[in-house]
Amino acid sequence: MTADATPAPAGKAGPRARGGGTAYPRYVAGKVAGAAVSLLAVLVTGFFLFRLIPGDPVRTMTGGRPVSEAQLASYRREFGLDLPLWRQFADYCGKALTGDLGTSYQFRAPVVDKITEALPNTLLLTGTAFVLYTTLGIVLGTRSAWRHGRLGDRLHTGLALTLYSLPSFWLGLLLIVTLSVGAGPVPGLFPTGGMESGGEEGAAYVLDVAHHLVLPVVTLVAVEYGQTLLVTRSALLDEMGSDYLTTARAKGLRDDLVRRRHAVPNALLPTVTLVFINLGRTVAGVILVETVFSWPGLGGLFYQALSVPDLPLVQGLFLVFAAAVIVMNTLADLIYPMLDPRVGR
Repeated sequence: MTADATPAPAGKAGPRARGGGTAYPRYVAGKVAGAAVSLLAVLVTGFFLFRLIPGDPVRTMTGGRPVSEAQLASYRREFGLDLPLWRQFADYCGKALTGDLGTSYQFRAPVVDKITEALPNTLLLTGTAFVLYTTLGIVLGTRSAWRHGRLGDRLHTGLALTLYSLPSFWLGLLLIVTLSVGAGPVPGLFPTGGMESGGEEGAAYVLDVAHHLVLPVVTLVAVEYGQTLLVTRSALLDEMGSDYLTTARAKGLRDDLVRRRHAVPNALLPTVTLVFINLGRTVAGVILVETVFSWPGLGGLFYQALSVPDLPLVQGLFLVFAAAVIVMNTLADLIYPMLDPRVGR
């Protein structure tokens, strides 16, 4: 028998496993390169896509006032709209790569400043909702899968499917009508929109913001938790017939320990993907919900920019939204091998 044919001793790496030391770095490099290509594609797509929006941003900025052609031409020169399209694209890419997203047409302020100003409001709304619907979806999805076919499982799954299929703006308007405006004997309990009433300070200000936060958060949680529940439930159902769970029960482990220590950790991969994608969306916000509730975040800012169209602001927000999702999705890919060593080999 040759030396190459001699089997590797137990517990030691064979020829294929010895290359495993470089497998993860190659895996990371591939994912990071893919993310960079995706960001470049977003940069190109965002520039050309929003130039298909009908309307003249310069005329929109004048607010319908009578303006001479010379003044319109001056505005176009000021914002670089008189340049050939290829020149505009080159300038846009060059500035974007240095962190300069241009100047907003309607606000006459740097796009980065407008995004920085609205970002905390979006993170407050969508971040609060994210924590609530992720926790609710994972807990209820786990319980539904473990009690598959029982009444609670059918109720949770049916409610999740129903709410997940509802348009978020419609549910938001319904909540405004019933809980803000009031309906019949039910008085209006919450503000119809905005982030604050104004004039409050200290603890009163915090309570006022929390009061305005209730309905948009309830809207997001109601619509979004069902997706996490269904993904968690499906992944756990796939694991429940595995031999290692039967072995764990045969060893005398309690049912809740089998679920928490063995089944749930092995069913996390699909849920981790969804959680990180949703985490990226917390930066993007939810445009329709923020618009319905007049929440002063990135989603509402994006809607305002589209109505002009304010091309630098629209392009900048689009780039930030897409970058947040791409970065979070890449982080999820990098965490996979820590949860399942088979990934990344």
